[in-house]
Amino acid sequence: MSSKRDFYEVLGVSRDASAEEIKKAYRKKARQYHPDVNRDDPNAAEKFTEVSEAYEVLSDEQKRAAYDRFGHDAFDPTKQAGGFGGGFDFDDLGGGFGDLFDLFFGGGTTGRRRKAGPQRGADREIRLEIGFEDAVFGLEKDIEISRVEKCDTCGGSRAQPGSDVKTCPTCNGSGQVRQVQSTPFGRFETVRTCSRCGGEGKVIDRPCSTCRGSGQERKSRTINVRIPAGIDNGSRLRIQGEGEHGARGGPAGDLYITIIVRPHAKFERDGYDLLTRLDIDFVQAALGDQVDLKLLGGAKHSLNIPEGTQPGDVITIRGKGIPHLHSQRHGDLKVLINVTIPQKLTRRQREILSSFYEDDEDRSNKKGFFDRFKDAMG
Repeated sequence: MSSKRDFYEVLGVSRDASAEEIKKAYRKKARQYHPDVNRDDPNAAEKFTEVSEAYEVLSDEQKRAAYDRFGHDAFDPTKQAGGFGGGFDFDDLGGGFGDLFDLFFGGGTTGRRRKAGPQRGADREIRLEIGFEDAVFGLEKDIEISRVEKCDTCGGSRAQPGSDVKTCPTCNGSGQVRQVQSTPFGRFETVRTCSRCGGEGKVIDRPCSTCRGSGQERKSRTINVRIPAGIDNGSRLRIQGEGEHGARGGPAGDLYITIIVRPHAKFERDGYDLLTRLDIDFVQAALGDQVDLKLLGGAKHSLNIPEGTQPGDVITIRGKGIPHLHSQRHGDLKVLINVTIPQKLTRRQREILSSFYEDDEDRSNKKGFFDRFKDAMG
């Protein structure tokens, strides 16, 4: 049984939670456990990784469906071979049922025989963590990966340089052997992978000492990755041909990069819109003001605070949000206004504020709230 915690438990949501509920829960947990925010907590990085992994699975419909059905085993390659949906083998039934299947159906399906021809390499998937601003503006980054490639010593031939590679005498280079059996139903011919050469059609007297006759070795390499502006958390990039090396001259697999975006201290993402909060005092809210708002990336924007702005009002700045992927369009920046109230006032300030509540006998000449406030403030 897996030692990992349940992903729904990690995010603190129910199993029937909507995609939006999962996203909100992830944002809350990511801020809570981000290492930059919890530097005194030695387990913060581990918790943040756990939360990111849970969101990566539950935010993807296909991965979530697989997780709901099989749990953590859905992503464990050592437990994906059982059952009719994942590589079922008749030999698992025991009693030679696989042999009987071969007998009646001519050696079984091609999936049960080892192919002697070129084989495409396996795909690989890695996770890449980037900053919030990097996700918004995009970047190019060199990353180091390790993958199986052709052995430099033997050039992929699997034989020690200078030694001979001979045609297999058992199968005469075909990689398969045929066998005729007599049964009460008649004579049947079966085709099996050659046990001597393993389907290669060739035998090696002296295997390569570097790769031990596999023809492949694991190497580290650096590749340049371009991350487009506007990419979101959990998105996957595909880099063709950067997966595992193919066998017997086959093409390499692909590399998939899952992007994990670290949260920002002052900005949040909502689709292609950016959200931030601006603190102003009650005088600015009442009289209005012009303030410099620091945008994502460091630039400044002159923001007009309308007279009579209320706590919780949202001011929208068009086109200052997140760029749409592969497009010139941008989302908006939405500024949530938070009005701060002073905890201590001077005597003069108290008098000014108290004057707003004084009765005025000549109501026809009575000034409005904001006019009187301006007069009092000079």
